[in-house]
Amino acid sequence: MSGKVLKLFVTSDDEQKTRLTPETITVDNDGVVEDKFYKKDLMRAILITSIDSYNLAKENGVEIEYGLLGENILIDTNPYALVPGQTLKIGDTILEITQNCTLCKGLSTVSSKLPKILKNDRGIFAKVISGKSSIKIGDTVEI
Repeated sequence: MSGKVLKLFVTSDDEQKTRLTPETITVDNDGVVEDKFYKKDLMRAILITSIDSYNLAKENGVEIEYGLLGENILIDTNPYALVPGQTLKIGDTILEITQNCTLCKGLSTVSSKLPKILKNDRGIFAKVISGKSSIKIGDTVEI
């Protein structure tokens, strides 16, 4: 199964926690360089979300903008069946799945329905196992 990277997100580490949408992100063994979670938790280094999550929310009456689920990488294929230890390739970057994304209280501030709708469909966390590299919009995702 394969797909494409649709959007990329980095949250700044300043007081405003600004959500940036670069064309390219740099990733390494500590996560997304310049993201507020960089070097914080290897098991939650990079959040990958499928466009399917946004479609599921919309089908249930909750329309939200891309990036609102907190993802670093938004892709057009669904990787949620992957389990910890499995890998996927994005461009030249090899990522290892570390865990499913758990729901956070922040989602209920967007809509009280969202945590229930996306219980098992918010995203997956991964870590880089191929060293420092770049991921850009349009890169191929190979599962």
